[in-house]
Amino acid sequence: MAHPDTNLADRSGNLVEAYKNYDPRIVFFYFMLGAMLLTLVSGLAYQQLRKVGEYADAERQQTQRRILYPGPRGNIEDREGRVLVGNRARFSVRLLLDALGPEFRREQERIRKNYAAAEDADIPSYTQRMKIARATVVQRYLDRVNAIIGRFEKVKGDDLNKHFERELLLPYTLIDDLEPSEYARLLERLPVNSPAQVYTFSTRHYPYGSAASHTLGYVGATDDVELEDFPGEDLRTFKMKGTMGREGVEKRFDPVLQGEAGGAIFRVDPAGNRINPPIQQVFPKQGKNLRLSLDVDLQLAAEAKMADSGMAGAAAVLDVATGEVLVLASKPDYDLSKFVPRLGTDVAADITARGAWYKRAIQGAYPPGSSFKILTAIAGLRSGYITPDSTVNCPGFFLMGRKFSCHDGHVHGEIGFTRAIEKSCNVYFYKFGNDMGADIIATEGRRFHLDRPTGIDLLDETRRMVIPDEDWKRTTRNQPWVGGDTVQMAIGQGDVLVTPLQMAAFAASVARNEVWTQPTILHDPNRPRQRSEPIGLSPTHYAALLRAMEQVTLTGTARILTEGKMLPKIPGLRIGGKTGTAQKQTERGIINFAWFIGFAPLENPQIAIAVAIEGDTPGEETGGGLYAAPVAHAVFKTWVEKRSRPLNAPPVLFRSE
Repeated sequence: MAHPDTNLADRSGNLVEAYKNYDPRIVFFYFMLGAMLLTLVSGLAYQQLRKVGEYADAERQQTQRRILYPGPRGNIEDREGRVLVGNRARFSVRLLLDALGPEFRREQERIRKNYAAAEDADIPSYTQRMKIARATVVQRYLDRVNAIIGRFEKVKGDDLNKHFERELLLPYTLIDDLEPSEYARLLERLPVNSPAQVYTFSTRHYPYGSAASHTLGYVGATDDVELEDFPGEDLRTFKMKGTMGREGVEKRFDPVLQGEAGGAIFRVDPAGNRINPPIQQVFPKQGKNLRLSLDVDLQLAAEAKMADSGMAGAAAVLDVATGEVLVLASKPDYDLSKFVPRLGTDVAADITARGAWYKRAIQGAYPPGSSFKILTAIAGLRSGYITPDSTVNCPGFFLMGRKFSCHDGHVHGEIGFTRAIEKSCNVYFYKFGNDMGADIIATEGRRFHLDRPTGIDLLDETRRMVIPDEDWKRTTRNQPWVGGDTVQMAIGQGDVLVTPLQMAAFAASVARNEVWTQPTILHDPNRPRQRSEPIGLSPTHYAALLRAMEQVTLTGTARILTEGKMLPKIPGLRIGGKTGTAQKQTERGIINFAWFIGFAPLENPQIAIAVAIEGDTPGEETGGGLYAAPVAHAVFKTWVEKRSRPLNAPPVLFRSE
């Protein structure tokens, strides 16, 4: 029997021998394990080194937020630099919700405990409790503000929750229309470190109320606030509301007036609360100022006189040499200050009920009535059918299949060129209009661009103006042209439709002895004199036309301008003009339109005007001399007073109460 120690030694030796002889399968396993470890290490290295940028971006998107806020809009000024639309400070109280997280949580816990203590089985969910807690905490801060300024404002829970969910980093507005005195008290008594703070922001300001409201237009709120070349486009971005032009100059020149937005990037904690100060910040910049051609003195004078009549209408006044618009007025209008901070439904309904949205100066297409006789006279003089010596016997009517009455049924007897314009004799223009035919009149109207928009640099100018002829009537009405159409057209009736701005451009063109004036609403102190095709009248014929137009204002249908009875005289001002009364069938019946077109000073025309006043009673006679000419008088009078005023004297501002 072998010794135990000998057996143990043999087994140990065999084990050592077996350990020294490696199994190939185990070796292969080692290689596989090494390869796997190498792959793992390589993957980790790739994730850490090659994708560090992606992880950094992901972290940045989780921990940073971007806020954009609009820049103030530029001012809108009149031609002398007086502010028609500016910016003023508006005061509000706003609450930083992201600073109230701990208070919200404590209030939520207090609400939970109260329900539990009351053994109420229907305990609201955590989300519901948080909504209640937020409203309670915010109302607590609002109550402190109310106590300081004597108000009784209440929190709107739905608005608060929407703001919290969508715009946590933006201040929540508690009160947005503080009076200056309230603002001062809050500045003095609110703690500096309180989450409720007073804010000052910019809002539109209208020093002249409703003046030129249709021209200036208004702005509305927008979320489209962008800042070029500002980093963080991939971050969650909050935008404070800005404004954009909705009508008039504000809309047409919005890219010029729009301010440059500002922005800031903040770090936030895991709950989304802001950590001050910002990582990066750019301050907003105000938009560019815009200088209009309007003269606010003349604008207010025209609007005040139009308001006196209580009728709807429009007035357009141009600088004869440059075509710059000095006045563009429409009545009824609206008070632009009522659009701040936003247009209320009651105000909008009132504007709609009064028909005050309508921009009559550029959208009102009216028959021009006897003011059109100036164009018919030019057509006759150029074609040779009329001379300054041409006469007609006026029995008070003209036969063309039926009787066409003279102006107000007057019997003028033998009447010549000057007196026919002075007294606005229809029969004179019936006769010579019929002699020359519709084509000659229509061609002349088109030479003066009365068949198309003026192209003024404003939006919404109508295209409904009409200079009719045989082709137009056949195409539009599928009817033949008849003699009655021609005589009606000769006195600015029938289908002739023009706008007040068109007729102001026509008056300016006649004043320059040219056929076209391009109106513009922008002022350029170095703007050159406009040039267009000459009318084509001989000096004798042109002088006769001006002489007749002056007689209209001295002894004719617009003598109210100069006789000094109903209106004060304007010393030293010679005016050329023409009145008109036209009729148009409307839903309310036949409405009359009173017109006056003219220019001054006659010897060196510098200012041209057209006024159209709508009658407010169907069938009522609305004479141009009685209703439209006084508006022109107010403009001419103010214009003369401004020219005689010392350079440093304060402006004469007319305000309509």
